[in-house]
Amino acid sequence: MTRPPRRPEDHRVDPLLEVRERRRGKRPGDAYVRIVRPFDDVFERGGEDGGLIATERTVLERKGWHGGLRRLRTRLIGRPISSERESHERLTKVKALAIFSSDNISSSAYGPEEIMRVLALAGVGAISLTLPLAGLITVMLAVVTISYRQTIKAYPKGASSYIVASDNLGSMSGVLAAAALLIGYVVTVAVSVSAGVAALTSIVPELYAQRVLVSVVLVVLLTLGNLRGIRESGTIFMIPTYFYIVVMLGIIAYGVMRTMSGSLPEYAAPPAWLAVEEGGQALAMFLILRAFSQGAVALTGVEAISDGVPAFKSPEWRNARTTLTWAAVIFAVLFIGIAYLVVSIGIVPDPTEQQTVLSQLVRHLAGDGVILVVAQVATALLLVLAANTSFADFPRLSSFLARDGFLPRQFAFRGERLAFTTGIVALAALAIGLLIGFNASVSGLIPLYTLGVFIAFTLSQGGMLVRWWRRREHGWRAGLVINGLGALTTAVVALVVGTSNFFQGAWLVIVLVPLLMLLLISIRRHYRDMERALALDRIPDAGEVSAPPIVIVPIARLDGPARQAIAFANSISSSAVAVHITNDPDEADALRERWPDWAGSTELVVVESPYRALIGPLLAYMDALQRQAPERPIVVVLSEFVPRHWWENLLHNQTALRLKLRLFSRRNTIVADVPYHPPRQ
Repeated sequence: MTRPPRRPEDHRVDPLLEVRERRRGKRPGDAYVRIVRPFDDVFERGGEDGGLIATERTVLERKGWHGGLRRLRTRLIGRPISSERESHERLTKVKALAIFSSDNISSSAYGPEEIMRVLALAGVGAISLTLPLAGLITVMLAVVTISYRQTIKAYPKGASSYIVASDNLGSMSGVLAAAALLIGYVVTVAVSVSAGVAALTSIVPELYAQRVLVSVVLVVLLTLGNLRGIRESGTIFMIPTYFYIVVMLGIIAYGVMRTMSGSLPEYAAPPAWLAVEEGGQALAMFLILRAFSQGAVALTGVEAISDGVPAFKSPEWRNARTTLTWAAVIFAVLFIGIAYLVVSIGIVPDPTEQQTVLSQLVRHLAGDGVILVVAQVATALLLVLAANTSFADFPRLSSFLARDGFLPRQFAFRGERLAFTTGIVALAALAIGLLIGFNASVSGLIPLYTLGVFIAFTLSQGGMLVRWWRRREHGWRAGLVINGLGALTTAVVALVVGTSNFFQGAWLVIVLVPLLMLLLISIRRHYRDMERALALDRIPDAGEVSAPPIVIVPIARLDGPARQAIAFANSISSSAVAVHITNDPDEADALRERWPDWAGSTELVVVESPYRALIGPLLAYMDALQRQAPERPIVVVLSEFVPRHWWENLLHNQTALRLKLRLFSRRNTIVADVPYHPPRQ
């Protein structure tokens, strides 16, 4: 996108944008025209009509304490980015993998452990089922990945479950998918950060007691990183993602080699697990299903890439499909590799959660040296940054919902860095609340994690089934098979997760999703009501304009701000009335005596308030005026003193502010604020 050409000099422009001053020359009869363009220092010209284009200076230049805040903001999140640069902010496949797939890839670090924790309830011997369950999850990931490749191709401008379900299954299905995804994205941040902090406490146990505080600080840092824009956040988070991939592939290769050669030492289970080895729950199908549902968390990152298709460089859908395939392959290798090693060695989870299974694996393979520290740092960084997947997708999904009227319109606006600022801040606040509520426990948060995402998966794949059947596009038969298998797979997982984890926390998601749907639908209803109420069929004729307003000026004393407000009121009405509300009759008499000399012909009305109230008597006076002329609006001109320094506001009673807050909600009332700035001394 290029900037419109500058306006040719002979084009007509608004006289306020270009002032022509006639000047006399040095000699008699000489004269010339001097063109003054008062806006050219902070605006550029564009378009055929010579309109103004705001430059970066209009955003960055502030005075006083506002300037200090502006400089701090610029230092934290960077300089504003022009809309012209939007195409340059798109992501390459390499950066997109780091942003959208870090959640999926990072699941390999704790997915096997979550399976093992459930199986271990039946005794350490049951942990051998970890590898078959990991293999089943990987097969299901392949099915879901192939299905979503179809979805991305069918919806190249954005393949969110919300869009697909709304388009094919109806608005309510779309809202259900959106509600489930929004909850899933919030839980993703909490789980990823908690898992990252758990990895840190494995090498620095002293941090365990402060894990909630550390988690909150990390969410704040992620928020600042994402407020800098999606492209820059991709640059920031790319190195840790690939660092983890390289480190873990190296450890897996080393572990497989030593396992096959039989050179690994025997593994000694932690003493706390000796009692579990002697007995536990029976290995029932319910326990296996619950273990499977805990490990199925690994599939939750697939939706992220389909949500973020518009963020890719052109051709968007093709690059998104390629990135999705890369992410699935990388995850499968890491997930199966880690599961194979921990089962082969016989590692069991630490019940205190102070040592992760992955840290035990690396320690057993390489000891307590540098490799352990490097692996844990890489894991911790990726797990924390995996939350960035939600920071990339939650704001974008929120913008879709705001565009359609299901969320406040603020969620649809992009900030100075072309990021959806409101969505980013809202996600951070919700995730922090979840971290505090669940004490940053990975095991406590996991049951909340999977259900919502798989509901959205099922609706998306079901929507694709309907689309193939209705449109009969090229390859529709193969599409029916692929997306049908995907819908069946995700529906089964959602059912398993909902039933097996119901009492562990999944019930909370089942309750929250309908409540969030109700909220979204209520917001939509409000916007539709407002659209009908504010609709204008035509511009009214001059004779249809409302009657002239009644203008009143509340004054507290005879001073500069009051005189300025009265002068403004007299400029818009010849019958403006000053209103003085007091609880001191002597003060009122003194004001009446001075009034003619001070305010001329402007009428003064004094209202005595023996109960020392201000707002109530003023509103009652306005109601009385309104009853006399109900067709005429009331204009209230408020004088407001503006101190030189922000802290001086604490020394004033902010009467004008309180009046504004009350008057804005009053029908048929217009508030005009007249600020008074004291002269500099």
